[in-house]
Amino acid sequence: MPGSASLMTPFKRILLQQAGRNPCQKTVSKYWTSQTTTLNFDDFCTILKKEKPATKTELLEAFGKIDTDNTGYILHDELYKILTTRGEKMTRDEVSAIIKQADFNCSGKLDYNKFCDLYMTTSEQCCKTAREKLEVDSRLRQQQLGNQAELSSEGITLPVSKPSPRISRKTDHKLAPTKGDSRTPSRPSSAQSCKASISTTISMGASSNRNTKLIEPDTMKEWQCAQSKGCFYLEEDGEIISHKYKLHLPQRSTVCITIKPLNVRQVEGKSYRWLSVDTALYILKENETQENLQLVSFTEQQNKEMFGWKGELGSGVYWLLPFTTGCRLKKVKPQIAGEAKLVYRGEDGELALTKEFRAALLDIFETIDLDGNGLLSLEEYNFFELRTSGEKCDEEAWAVCKENFDMKKNELTRQGFMDLNLMEANDREGDPSDLWVTLLSLGYNKALEMTEACPFVIDIYAEKCKPRIKAIYLEAGSSQLNRAICKSVVNKGEAKVMDGCENIIIYTYKASRRITSVIENKTENKVIIHVNNEQSKNCLSNRGLTVFAVEVAPKSTMVSQHVMPLNEQEEWLYNCVHSLLH
Repeated sequence: MPGSASLMTPFKRILLQQAGRNPCQKTVSKYWTSQTTTLNFDDFCTILKKEKPATKTELLEAFGKIDTDNTGYILHDELYKILTTRGEKMTRDEVSAIIKQADFNCSGKLDYNKFCDLYMTTSEQCCKTAREKLEVDSRLRQQQLGNQAELSSEGITLPVSKPSPRISRKTDHKLAPTKGDSRTPSRPSSAQSCKASISTTISMGASSNRNTKLIEPDTMKEWQCAQSKGCFYLEEDGEIISHKYKLHLPQRSTVCITIKPLNVRQVEGKSYRWLSVDTALYILKENETQENLQLVSFTEQQNKEMFGWKGELGSGVYWLLPFTTGCRLKKVKPQIAGEAKLVYRGEDGELALTKEFRAALLDIFETIDLDGNGLLSLEEYNFFELRTSGEKCDEEAWAVCKENFDMKKNELTRQGFMDLNLMEANDREGDPSDLWVTLLSLGYNKALEMTEACPFVIDIYAEKCKPRIKAIYLEAGSSQLNRAICKSVVNKGEAKVMDGCENIIIYTYKASRRITSVIENKTENKVIIHVNNEQSKNCLSNRGLTVFAVEVAPKSTMVSQHVMPLNEQEEWLYNCVHSLLH
């Protein structure tokens, strides 16, 4: 219903606070989007898993950015100014409530060491209370399986995730475990025995970058075209977020829709990880409401690194949801000796951007310039801002930007973008900390290599009308996307009923570069499925493990795993056994 997100925000905040979290509006909005209709207990536990409670060290580092003299105190006047004008702004009454606490305030100053101690004690007490309530139900003490919640006897503090970008500006980025490591146990307990199972074996040949009859765009010279760029970004917990789009077709037409990794820069002899990342688009038809989306198809035809779909679409609005399996875009351990230099002082003493940093900024500009016109509109710039700072630039701030940086037609030029980053360096007197926050949030490592992001480009060709595409969101895969993936596998995959349990069905879809399996649970009870890939050869699972387990809710369908070849130039064997645990 209209306004449901805003009505639910206080309630969701209270829930998260009771679990020891302290969510900002951006954090709440990330999980309660315009497409969210319900939030069950498993959803809530998943949020707790992703949202890491702040540590005392992180809090002290954040206060240390303000207390530049390292006195251990912050003047109340300065605290008022910061908390009411920056980030998610507080009211003066809210700030007054903080400074009236005698435990950590005296003589017009806040003792932030004492404040941090009290904060941590309160957070731990919230967690303890939550655990005591959960432990009443012994079923919630089982080990975490698959995509469900992890609740251990050690407590409700779950694996580290990417903090909100606003907090990131005050803390160091730390690598979290891979998606598989954080979400699934490597070996389900041997005490749990299997009572039904099904085996699937598929032998796949080496990749030949085959052409599966996808019409080349150059054969459609008379067709009208629309294009947009976008990007997959890897979060700290292994979750992948991306732009999501609306496609408008004014009349019925045959269309060709393609997606492929965007090659923003070529350096001879250098390979780029993101060019090997698999990409796909799911096409959904919008009906009366945004919640009521109907799967049309997805891009399964391949021409080298491009995947596409060709067919007829009626007039109306469609959603294009980009997807990557996560097999190739995942966390890697950094093997970097040093840190690239971002700025230096010239002979005149003025700060300047290094050649390497300028090259990275140009690549970033190409990626965030979604329409490819060589300029950044306010809308395009705000996708960049939301990703890197968690905030948006309003019209007034954009007007100020126009007065100070090079613009054309009210859009920021490449040079203006460079100068904007140079200004940020000057604001911090050459300290590159904030610049690194921006780079890390965009998928770059300390060697200025883009290792945790994959830019892509979408092209739409229509025979009889002018298509229009527009980026609407930058967020994690929605329930709509998950349902679309499951439905496509159920529709196109091979179905096998589990021996000994006719109400558990495993669907396996085989494409040229990936295999996806989906589990359907038709029973009235949740089930735990053990998944074993030990006999597979030259395979890479998005789970990051060869043996794991997933928990499937009653009367539901969920993805078991996506698998791709480890080496595409060699044959690969998919041999997977799904077993029902007691």
